[in-house]
Amino acid sequence: MNPIDPQRRADWLLRAKPVAGIERIEAFFQGKAFAMHRHDTYAIGRTLAGVQSFKYRRGTTHSLPGRTMVLHPDEPHDGQAGTGEGFRYRMIYVQPAVFQQVLGGRALPFIEGGVTNDPRLWAATEALLQQVSQGIDPFEQSDALAELAHALAAVAGTPPPRSKGDFASAQRAREYLDAQCQQAVSLGALEHAVGRDRWSLSRDFRMFYGTSPYRYLTQRRLDAARTMMLRGMPLADVAACAGFTDQAHMTRHFTKTYGIAPARWLRIAGGASERVVTIVQDTRLPGA
Repeated sequence: MNPIDPQRRADWLLRAKPVAGIERIEAFFQGKAFAMHRHDTYAIGRTLAGVQSFKYRRGTTHSLPGRTMVLHPDEPHDGQAGTGEGFRYRMIYVQPAVFQQVLGGRALPFIEGGVTNDPRLWAATEALLQQVSQGIDPFEQSDALAELAHALAAVAGTPPPRSKGDFASAQRAREYLDAQCQQAVSLGALEHAVGRDRWSLSRDFRMFYGTSPYRYLTQRRLDAARTMMLRGMPLADVAACAGFTDQAHMTRHFTKTYGIAPARWLRIAGGASERVVTIVQDTRLPGA
């Protein structure tokens, strides 16, 4: 986990530029951080270092690195450091109406105690709780919010909706993403091409293809990127041609998908390709 920077002992707060109304922050506090207050949003986050303590509902809760905090709208809470070292954390604030676009009128999910170590919520918040210095593509954010809404409902035990899904729409979306994977893809353009709203489309796409539209698009871009890399194209050019914002954007998704950075993958995979060619050449019959 990210350590507490000993050079930054004073309290601080960083705020990312809001995207489609979703606020993201990262902060460090010592001692008493803030008094009792409440939001009309969900406050969902994770402690990066230290112990984050807060009064919530009927007791005091302690959040440690590796856990996910989920504070329900309109629930009073405060915040303070659980130890003398202070605590560092990231948080997003999401209007209940955003989740309702996904849940379709089902009861808002409630996570008892305000803190959970459920791996489903950890995974679902990964994209939304990245460093605030890293921008989030609106397509990626929308996709991540849909995944988070489903994860919250699953962990809270909210009954799933009864839906057969719309395969034709999901298929049109897949074909559109295949055709446009190396171009800038906007949510509006995808909705227009398919004729469905983003939330319904996201649900159907997961149902029929086992992943989200944004992750499907990212994987197709990574497929193209690997091919370009093996052809000797510079990584910065690969990122631009494959449809990523920049090389850092490509590197983040490449590493998250394959567990290895692009440059290292290229050294390994490129060398392996050369060895295969050499073996084929050396095993040809004499006179071939």
